[in-house]
Amino acid sequence: MNGTIRYEWEKEISSKDANDLFQLCEPGIIEKIRYEIKVGNHIFEVDEFAGDNEGLTIAEIELKDESEEFIHPDWLGNEVTGNCQYYNSNLLKKPYKQW
Repeated sequence: MNGTIRYEWEKEISSKDANDLFQLCEPGIIEKIRYEIKVGNHIFEVDEFAGDNEGLTIAEIELKDESEEFIHPDWLGNEVTGNCQYYNSNLLKKPYKQW
């Protein structure tokens, strides 16, 4: 896979299960504010990072399939889909301020 399609599984879980899952997480915190911006028939989730990743802003959109067309607003920057450098797990290890 090139990062365009990623598996997601959403399910409500108990507080105990959530706390157990936290034990599997990498140490550290990703600080960001998420905005939801409607453009045409889609919603972009725009993350504005803070802390060690301040200055980084990433937009994400969910499509029904990778060939689905969508409006590209003027504020949308370079395509970074599949670039592991932008994954939260990697932003913990090598924050944006170190690039």
